[in-house]
Amino acid sequence: MNSTINKPQIIATVKNQGDLDAALQSQCQTIFILFGNICNIGRIVNQVKMAGKSAFVHVDFLEGAANKNIVIEFLSIVSKADGIISTKSSMIKAAKAHDLISIQRIFMIDSITYHNIDQQVAQSKPDCIELMPGAMPKVIRWVTDKVNIPVIAGGLVCDEEDALAAFKAGANAISTTNQQVWALAETGCKVK
Repeated sequence: MNSTINKPQIIATVKNQGDLDAALQSQCQTIFILFGNICNIGRIVNQVKMAGKSAFVHVDFLEGAANKNIVIEFLSIVSKADGIISTKSSMIKAAKAHDLISIQRIFMIDSITYHNIDQQVAQSKPDCIELMPGAMPKVIRWVTDKVNIPVIAGGLVCDEEDALAAFKAGANAISTTNQQVWALAETGCKVK
């Protein structure tokens, strides 16, 4: 697996071009792209790659793309993204077939989700999971103890305290749209 997600880091998550412009200027080395369409995603990913950063496209948010495996092939050929993010097991499997790093986004909403997470991971075999919301240190610890793949804490990580708590609980990385948290990337995230 790509070492991009294996080291403690802050991941810039972007929802529009303004966010992307700021992320490209940040010290964050990985960018999660949560906007775009099939006409402009190649350009968006190229901006990230030209800045020397890793680009991951959240395929569930990609406008004009049906949730079919062909969109993964399209991203692999047209955009040269490093990987994808999806909540759908079929998309994760397709990404692996096209040698893209796969991140499965999992919303931890109840104990049923927790008790089934190892089965879900075994079925889709993602390279890592993005656990949402990411401001739950106790639950992050439970999940990192249960699965044997990197865990990214994402969603509702609002400040340095949330980020440090997630890292201390075992998260490999933090994904956030909060630009103030992106500034933590300048410190090198030396919390583990």
